[in-house]
Amino acid sequence: MKDIKIGMAQINSIIGDFEGNFQIIKDYLNKAQKQPVDLLIFPELTVSGYPPQDLIYREEFIARNRDYLNKITTIIPNNMMVVIGFIDEIQDNLYNAAALIQHQKIVAVQHKTLLPNYDVFDEKRYFTSADSQDPVTVDFKGEKLTLGLQICEDLWDQESETKITKNLVDKGAELIINISASPFEKNKRDSRNQLVFDKVQKYQVPFVLVNYCGAQDEIIFAGNSIACDKKGNIVALGKEFREGFFTGTIREKSTKSLSIPQRSVEAAIFNALVLGVRDYFRKTGHTKAILGLSGGIDSAVVAAIAAAAIGPENLTCIAMPSQYTAEMSNTDAEQLAKNLGANFRVIPIEKIYHAFEKELEPLFIKMDEGITEENIQSRARGNIQMAVANKFGALVLNTGNKTELALGYCTMYGDMTGAIGVIGDLNKLEVYSIARYLNKKQNYELIPERIITRPPTAELKSEQVDPFDYNVVAPLVDKIINNGSDKTSLMKTGYPEEVIDDCLRRIRFSEYKRNQAAPALKVSRKAFGIGRRYPIVNKY
Repeated sequence: MKDIKIGMAQINSIIGDFEGNFQIIKDYLNKAQKQPVDLLIFPELTVSGYPPQDLIYREEFIARNRDYLNKITTIIPNNMMVVIGFIDEIQDNLYNAAALIQHQKIVAVQHKTLLPNYDVFDEKRYFTSADSQDPVTVDFKGEKLTLGLQICEDLWDQESETKITKNLVDKGAELIINISASPFEKNKRDSRNQLVFDKVQKYQVPFVLVNYCGAQDEIIFAGNSIACDKKGNIVALGKEFREGFFTGTIREKSTKSLSIPQRSVEAAIFNALVLGVRDYFRKTGHTKAILGLSGGIDSAVVAAIAAAAIGPENLTCIAMPSQYTAEMSNTDAEQLAKNLGANFRVIPIEKIYHAFEKELEPLFIKMDEGITEENIQSRARGNIQMAVANKFGALVLNTGNKTELALGYCTMYGDMTGAIGVIGDLNKLEVYSIARYLNKKQNYELIPERIITRPPTAELKSEQVDPFDYNVVAPLVDKIINNGSDKTSLMKTGYPEEVIDDCLRRIRFSEYKRNQAAPALKVSRKAFGIGRRYPIVNKY
């Protein structure tokens, strides 16, 4: 096989923006022409954006997807091969497809074989699986070159009876190309890379995986495209959380391998959430954010993420103290906003709360104060944030974490207010870890140390602290939500039975709250949102 210069296009397309996606594709084609590259590869469903969900059921959506694929075909240079993802339709069946284009013609189409139907994926709802995996032979610099095309999940065939890569290699594929829209998860980069290395080692063929980069609703795509020669040497790497055009040459002779950049889990999570917030705002056409800054750890971390994502000048932090708010909460909130360079406002809620008290007094007469009065304060804050957001055309950022959301330790229409849940997939301990990471990265107390070290509190009554030992409860909740652990297995790991029972009860009884929660940016194996569907009413 002759040397092949490849280009990996880590594109960030928008679902349904066919013209906008076309212009981005055109830009990448121009960059590839200047190199020049022999083979330019785009990710899964580049033409339509991923995942299009029920837009697929609209005939016009499918037709425009095909029209733009044809339009793309006409602008590809004659000296370049292109692989790109699109939606194919054959006799009323839809396919997640990869097109190979050469000499301005679609010379081959490969359909996706393994259709994921778990977590955020629902592809069997929309697509038909490929009947076979057949490589395609093209003319390359006067010689025959046989390429094997596969799509995302086709790489993860270790538990499938159909071995996609093996089938392609057995039929003569000399180079495997995988186009992906593989969502970000903590530690997923390394496991996906290992699958590529394993395929190369086993079949002794070069392998190129090009992954989508950007965010769509709650799903984040990190990029991290990779290309290896048949010896397993890395010849090209796409950056993490960075759109871009990355090149490398697959040579017959062995070459020096590139190194995969090392980073901490905290760095990866922070950068993922920054990308998630940035794209959510950019793709929805919003520029400004409102945030309730309490002086606590959750809102502090969200503020830091938001400032990095959309710029501190576009972030307004609002402190909303009540009669129960400690002075240090106000001081720390103002200092954090100053450190970030964000706008800061103070809107007290004590008078608003007392107005509610007065109007409700005839109804609540002779009844003790309790959770109702606490929630009134939280909802007053939610209303203030929404009012400011409405007036200035901004979006409210929700600051709830996964542990609290799981246990229902949150108030509907109060602190659950928001257009996007920035840290809704981080447990409480991870929130602290991100705060410490940011301070270490900045080499000063970007987030005031007192915010990190003081006991967590909602400050909705006197001397209140959160009713959980997060060192115990946070990992316990993750085992229940992320791993699906039951009471029996949890007791074997040493958790107290009463704590397990309490968490399981709270999780089950809070389903109705989560059903109305803001979409949470996904960074774990199992986030609340479209990847976790439980009945609101259940007694299991």
